[in-house]
Amino acid sequence: MKVILNADVKHLGEEGDVKVVANGYARNYLFPRNLALPYNDLTVAYFESRKEEIEAKKEAKRKEAASLKEKLTATNIVIPMPAGSNGKLYGAVTSHTIADALHKEGYEIERKRIDVPGLTIKSVGKYVVTVRLYESASAELTVEVVSQDAKAAEESK
Repeated sequence: MKVILNADVKHLGEEGDVKVVANGYARNYLFPRNLALPYNDLTVAYFESRKEEIEAKKEAKRKEAASLKEKLTATNIVIPMPAGSNGKLYGAVTSHTIADALHKEGYEIERKRIDVPGLTIKSVGKYVVTVRLYESASAELTVEVVSQDAKAAEESK
């Protein structure tokens, strides 16, 4: 069934997008929640009249993503983890750990948008993590994983 999205739907599309979905998905999920409208001449005309408004919203999201990209690129996250003397972590740093660290810094970023090289970090060091923002925009974030023992010794000096 062909529908026009009335709002942003995760994993499907944005407001104003024309999508082909299963009949049951449209009838049982999208239509009752007013997330989409059936594709017909009336709804196409309605969305054509709202095209400028929708583009203005998308442009605002792009600008927000660009400013967030600049802030994230300048940010250096330090994550203390328990580690052995050889630098190997007893646990692992995942996208969830990085999302928590970003949350403490004041950034609201979903863990699903954070791409860790190799899915997890298992040793002490500096790593570059990719954060996917809006559309094709992404930011490179520097994450430094340090041993908790080293951090405690650094703070005592």
